[in-house]
Amino acid sequence: MTGVIRALTCCNSNNMDSAVKALVVGAGIAGLTAAWWLVRDGHDVDVIERAKSLREDGYMIDFFGSGWDVAERMGLLADLAEIHYPVDELVTVAEDGRVRTRLPYAKVRSAFFDGRHFNFMRGDLLRVLFDALPRRVHVRFGEGFERGREKGYDLVIGADGVHSKVRTEMLGATNAERFLGFHAAAYVIDDERLARRLGSTFQTMTIPNRMAAVYPIRGGKIATFFVWSSDLAPAAAPNPRETLRHAYADVKWLVPDLLERIPHERDVYFDAVSQVVLDKWSAPKVTLVGDACQAVSLLAGQGASMAMGGAWALAEEVRRGGALEHVLSRYEARVKPLIESKQRSGRNMAARGSRRAVRGESRCATSRSAARSCRAWRGSSASASRARASCGRDPPVRVELLQLQRMC
Repeated sequence: MTGVIRALTCCNSNNMDSAVKALVVGAGIAGLTAAWWLVRDGHDVDVIERAKSLREDGYMIDFFGSGWDVAERMGLLADLAEIHYPVDELVTVAEDGRVRTRLPYAKVRSAFFDGRHFNFMRGDLLRVLFDALPRRVHVRFGEGFERGREKGYDLVIGADGVHSKVRTEMLGATNAERFLGFHAAAYVIDDERLARRLGSTFQTMTIPNRMAAVYPIRGGKIATFFVWSSDLAPAAAPNPRETLRHAYADVKWLVPDLLERIPHERDVYFDAVSQVVLDKWSAPKVTLVGDACQAVSLLAGQGASMAMGGAWALAEEVRRGGALEHVLSRYEARVKPLIESKQRSGRNMAARGSRRAVRGESRCATSRSAARSCRAWRGSSASASRARASCGRDPPVRVELLQLQRMC
């Protein structure tokens, strides 16, 4: 990576060998990462976001693999360490509250990730990425994408999520979303008493086709996360609060108290669990990044990390230069096979329809994905090198890094 800041010399040249004027649609994880890298390489970037401010709702995520490596290259690891939640244990409970399993998080972090793993809220990651943007990046909130907005730009990057307007308007892909039969919800409540009771544990209750998770966050607050199987069409839930209450009406544990505390609808994250499946990610001078093209679903996990990895790969191909058509083709060929593999994993989990199918991108996803990567490993105190040696290969996340990043 050259890091050379070049003067703006390109206008509608369709060639990436000189600086370009780019429009990033969506100020999410993928969009902000793409903007950071493009500006770093001397390009002129505007970002528009339909929401009136950063979308700081969401849930706690695992952050490792490609996301960690990209953040390291951006010099953001110290900032991410500040928002990291040092969970002591990953605890699964039965519906009556009995503890089923306890897994020391520190051992998982050391054994499978060499310490290269964070837990934090998705909205906190967004804030770190936004604050890291150079001042010359123009971010305009409250502005959505409409056809014709691409005029005057050499490259339009659709980073506007699962329900991408760029995808439908510019690629004509109106049926790209694949509903997996689940809905998800998350919200935050104030409850210092429950926060003290939970301590530093991430607790998950899973019963057939429903999962609920609860974990303490800063300020005496509690974050919740729910995933449940649903016969509703993706857009057929007019009242998320009532939909969630109906789905969990007969569930015990802490759930009744949590349902009583559901905040106003605007403060609740609610969406269908879906994937985005496309034959092509690009059209003339337009491409997609993040969930707009590579949504793997909560069931497969790693969405935030993959979004940062995909945005980095796109910027890397722009940096390599050449005709825009070739740049976008290389980017797609580099990332799409890996995303399709992760999507197959998510679909398989959904199809099983058992309690294993509703973990989500949670602390349970950390231990589960790590365990899948080296099934022969059985000692929770083993070192990362012993874990890899016992199955004779690196965990798949390392394979993903080699595939996605081709690090020099």
